[in-house]
Amino acid sequence: MSLARTAARVALGSIMVGAGVMHLTTQREEFQAQVPGWFPLDDDLVVLGSGVVEIGLGAAFVALPRRKRLVGALLAAFYVVIFPGNIAQYVEGSDAFGLDTDAKRFGRLFFQPLLVLWALYGGGLLGRRRRDRS
Repeated sequence: MSLARTAARVALGSIMVGAGVMHLTTQREEFQAQVPGWFPLDDDLVVLGSGVVEIGLGAAFVALPRRKRLVGALLAAFYVVIFPGNIAQYVEGSDAFGLDTDAKRFGRLFFQPLLVLWALYGGGLLGRRRRDRS
């Protein structure tokens, strides 16, 4: 695995662990503001659950390099699954993390696909040439 791919994997994994810890501690209310109003579960339960998932995926991405492809794919899928929450934040006009205008909330929507690509790249699922296709 290249140094750039390894750095991408470790950086994203570390960021995810940090974000997960914030879900459980200091930024819990901010994350609750991002749970869509239509979601059928309690906001706090969603934030706690997603925080645990983020810690687990992030730690696995860093600590299990032999499973990087699986974890990268799971992390990318996680970003896709939570994307409706980002859309809901924009549509519902919910303020959180300094996203206090429609323009800022709309701009954030374009960051989520970058996270998907980052997870796939760090996991070795993007930009990889196969030497032998037979």
